[in-house]
Amino acid sequence: MGEASDTEPVDTEVTPPATRRRRKKSMVWEHFTIEAVAGGCTRACCKLCKQTFAYSSGSKVAGTSHLKRHIALGSCPKIKNQEKQQQLALASGGNTDGSNIDHPKRRYRLSGFANAAFDQDLSCMNLAKMIIVHDYPLHIVEQPSFISFIESLQPRFKMVDISAIEEEISAVYQKEKQNLMQVLGTIPGRISLTIGLWTTSQTLGYVSLAGQFIDSDWKLHRRMLNFLMVSSPHSENALSEAIGVTLSDWNMKSRLFTITLDNNCSSHDIYSANLRDHLSNKHTLMLKGQLFVVRCYAHILNVIAQDVIASIHGIIYNIRESVKFVKASPTREEKFAEIALQLEIPSTKTLSLDVTTQWNTTYLMLLAALEYKQAFTTLETRDDNYNEAPSADDWKKVEVVCTYLKLLYDSANVIVATADPTANIFFHEAWKIELELTTATLNEDPIVSTIAKEMHEKFDKYWKDCSLVLAIAVVMDPRFKMRLVEFSFSKIYGADAVRYVKVVDDCIHELYHEYVAQPLPLTPAYVEQSDANNMNVDENNQPTTPISGGDGLLDFDMYLSEMAVNQPTKSELDQYLEESLVPRIQEFDILNWWKLNIIKFPTLSKLVRDVLAIPMSMVSSGSFIFDTGAGRVLDEYRSSLSPETVEALFCAKDWLQYLPTMAEPPSTSIVKMEF
Repeated sequence: MGEASDTEPVDTEVTPPATRRRRKKSMVWEHFTIEAVAGGCTRACCKLCKQTFAYSSGSKVAGTSHLKRHIALGSCPKIKNQEKQQQLALASGGNTDGSNIDHPKRRYRLSGFANAAFDQDLSCMNLAKMIIVHDYPLHIVEQPSFISFIESLQPRFKMVDISAIEEEISAVYQKEKQNLMQVLGTIPGRISLTIGLWTTSQTLGYVSLAGQFIDSDWKLHRRMLNFLMVSSPHSENALSEAIGVTLSDWNMKSRLFTITLDNNCSSHDIYSANLRDHLSNKHTLMLKGQLFVVRCYAHILNVIAQDVIASIHGIIYNIRESVKFVKASPTREEKFAEIALQLEIPSTKTLSLDVTTQWNTTYLMLLAALEYKQAFTTLETRDDNYNEAPSADDWKKVEVVCTYLKLLYDSANVIVATADPTANIFFHEAWKIELELTTATLNEDPIVSTIAKEMHEKFDKYWKDCSLVLAIAVVMDPRFKMRLVEFSFSKIYGADAVRYVKVVDDCIHELYHEYVAQPLPLTPAYVEQSDANNMNVDENNQPTTPISGGDGLLDFDMYLSEMAVNQPTKSELDQYLEESLVPRIQEFDILNWWKLNIIKFPTLSKLVRDVLAIPMSMVSSGSFIFDTGAGRVLDEYRSSLSPETVEALFCAKDWLQYLPTMAEPPSTSIVKMEF
């Protein structure tokens, strides 16, 4: 008789006293019976092999874990003998012996793991993917605890060394790069790039380049393309060299549309002779390069917010220390709450400390503290240990700062809340901020005008650089077209609005004519049914007079033919602009609208596909859009790796998140990463 010594936790499914016997719920009792033996003990007997195992002795119950192992791991000799027949029966949908016995191992769903073939190469590849996706250090493969863990799961796995795992990571990178290369080769439009600078503790640096595009199914995508080491990341030729490598590497010389830069990059850096060689006359930029350089919208919000916060840094320090003082102990919090109650302060906001590198938390800290300004002043008179209360003038400055930080805060949250931030949504945010700041600079209150002028100086530069591309993008939104441009420009420019509106209209028409000059893709041509019905063609492809339908209106038919010849056909662009606006609904999907109208506007839709894919912001997720940190810094460990390995890790991590085998695929079709 076999007997197992079980040291695992006792199963909760114990045998109750005879007076209150409960039905056993564990699946194991389908394969075992309880037999009483001498001394008040019981044993569990396997129905298949009749082997018995200790189950209870008096009030002590052994549990069922050892019984489950007997069935699930194939220790039962009967199960071993039936294994081959059972597999054949499962494959054929029945039992070879004609019985209806359900195989215990199948019931426990462990046969697949117990009998699965081990693949060393597949395991190495999955280990490399794990390191890539979760940013684990490569030397994890040499850590004794990790090795022990793997051996406990699969003793046959031979752990690889750092050199081997580097090769495996490179293989994953190369495979996914080829897959992405095929995808990029099938997209119907152009690609826009985003450029980001990374620094290290050394003099070396890196340039990240990501491509954004809309595929043939009108889905927006962003993919990391290259992560290149440069000897001096802020040198004049660093960006142009990196862009040139990417254009050649991904065969994009004739497909580049725009480049989006953050505020650490200088526009003139990308116009060096090196880049001009890649963008030769044969591959000229659209609209003579007027749309070529785009500034990151999120970064300009961060820069302005950081500057306005710095302008009252002394006051913010006092408020931060005041909040710390109140929250230092429950007693102080209770005392502060009593003061607020006595002063009848209606606020329901809770005092909170900020994260100094995230300006949204500083804004929220100031906003809450502002409502308790009287309480802080009173606290200073009642507690000798507190002397950080801001003055009335200080609170006035905080109030003005919060008023204009709210513009930036609300705008940033709109971008974060948008699942697929196509280029058309940014005009709405930018023109409102430009108008508010322009108006505020004329305010009679010197505090308001001073703060507004500091903010407007930087934002106005962004507006002048990017308002054209922002406007063109919103015109491609059928809910607004030129109407919103006319309305917003009249608010901003007043009497000069007509001149600025004309610039936008002229550029859109010029850009459209450039697309007209390009051959259309192999898609069904749009033919007006009226033209097809009113015109016949003879064997020489010459129009002939329509045949009268016998209703006596032959002269009328000839009149219609003459009118059709004499009236020039409107372009797709003019037809689109003259049509009524689409009703504004919150759930409007602009990409789906153009997907449905591609047959109607085959040429214009090519233009729209490229324009809507312009990455107006390089940051689109989470707290990164509020980040005012020191910039992108490569840590010491990554800096110590070879440039090839660093690029493989960064790029492959981006690409792998789109594989169906990854546990957490992106929630939208656009990569939520900062570059």
